[in-house]
Amino acid sequence: MTISDAMSPLWVSSLHNAAVGQGAGAPQGMPDIENSIEFLLGPEGTPVQSLRRARGFVAKVLPALLAGAPNVKVVEEATLAVLTELVDVTARHRVSVDLSGRVSYDGDHVLITVGEMDRALPSSEEEPGLYIVHRLTDEIGQYRGNDAGYATWASVPVRSKAR
Repeated sequence: MTISDAMSPLWVSSLHNAAVGQGAGAPQGMPDIENSIEFLLGPEGTPVQSLRRARGFVAKVLPALLAGAPNVKVVEEATLAVLTELVDVTARHRVSVDLSGRVSYDGDHVLITVGEMDRALPSSEEEPGLYIVHRLTDEIGQYRGNDAGYATWASVPVRSKAR
């Protein structure tokens, strides 16, 4: 399965709301749609291939998701760096056949969620790439996923240049 086949049918509407600007409401009679992108990778790829596919897909649509964000290039770079590390660790320790991910933006943070791992998140000493995740995020955590594994999430702060 390709990433585009697994994409939520609402992603275009979500990105449109992001591009219109913060606080833009959904059309009359439509519920508010969260600004997010999702991906689903099957088992046919190696961890390195999974990482390349996820990063490539998110890199293509991230500019539309973050339209209007302050310091957008810095936020894009931080988001892709965190995503890369989380997909890498999860792909090597996945519990289920598919690896799923979601990147959402609420105006203050970019929330990255990747699942599911067959274990709790290792320490940064065991997985040195997690040093990058801890440096670029203001929070990181895990919760039990649907396949008896752990989904990992990280919150990348969006800060204006003035801060």
